[in-house]
Amino acid sequence: MTRLRLAIGVLVATVASTVVLVLTAGEASAAPSFQMPFPCGQVWEGQTRSGHSPANAVDFNRAGDDGDPVLASAAGRVSRVENEGDTSYGRWIEIDHGSGWRTRYAHLSQQRVGVGQNVARGALIGNVGNTGGSSGAHLHFEEILNGSAVKIKFNGAQIFYWGTRNYTSQNCGGGSTNPYTPQEVCGSGFSVIDEAALGDAGRAYLLYNGSSGTNCVATIKSKSIGSESAVSAFLEVQGGARTTDSGSFKYYAGPVRKAAERKCVKWGGSAGSASYTSPFEHCD
Repeated sequence: MTRLRLAIGVLVATVASTVVLVLTAGEASAAPSFQMPFPCGQVWEGQTRSGHSPANAVDFNRAGDDGDPVLASAAGRVSRVENEGDTSYGRWIEIDHGSGWRTRYAHLSQQRVGVGQNVARGALIGNVGNTGGSSGAHLHFEEILNGSAVKIKFNGAQIFYWGTRNYTSQNCGGGSTNPYTPQEVCGSGFSVIDEAALGDAGRAYLLYNGSSGTNCVATIKSKSIGSESAVSAFLEVQGGARTTDSGSFKYYAGPVRKAAERKCVKWGGSAGSASYTSPFEHCD
């Protein structure tokens, strides 16, 4: 004899002494393919602890991480951008991924998105910080299903509970894995008007803001991303002194900005052993 009974989201069929579980359409939708909220290839130490609030959250650290970019773990719509000052999460962001799934990113130093904005997986949404009830720079991250934080999975694999492990980001997307664009480096109102390749190590960009008559140069790395390496950007307005930003940087050099309306400019930069210097140009 066969008995059927309906459990929550599961159809249970008992035949003799055999129990068969059949998932019904009402079961919670599968999670998105969440990735670590950091650029491709970066290694971060993730700590879970039963006394964490909430317990299933993870705290991420690595050396010198204050200001490091935080990326969207999966595509979605920004549902919350909050600032709780020096308490709780401090500056934090929540993204709605649909079907009851959300992710939360806390203790940020900067929030780079607004409520209602659609973001792709791997999009830059903020920067690691030490805001709220934090005792040091780190990222507090949660995966949330129907309002409750659940144990976290990246690329389909659950992270370690409870304790500390190192994890390598596979949030790789397409094209360059540098999360910064020249427009983000130079700021609102700037558009790229010229660019030059620096071998395979990066690109130098010249941007212009028509409303202020200002040029800006930024060099964006495409190798050794997230690690300090030699990179520079410079801008010279004809008749004036050259200004250069150079050093060992993780993601980019610049911005170098100068007022240059109707004046010729010389610009360029370097990444690793490759460099570019333009002639005086863009005089209009």
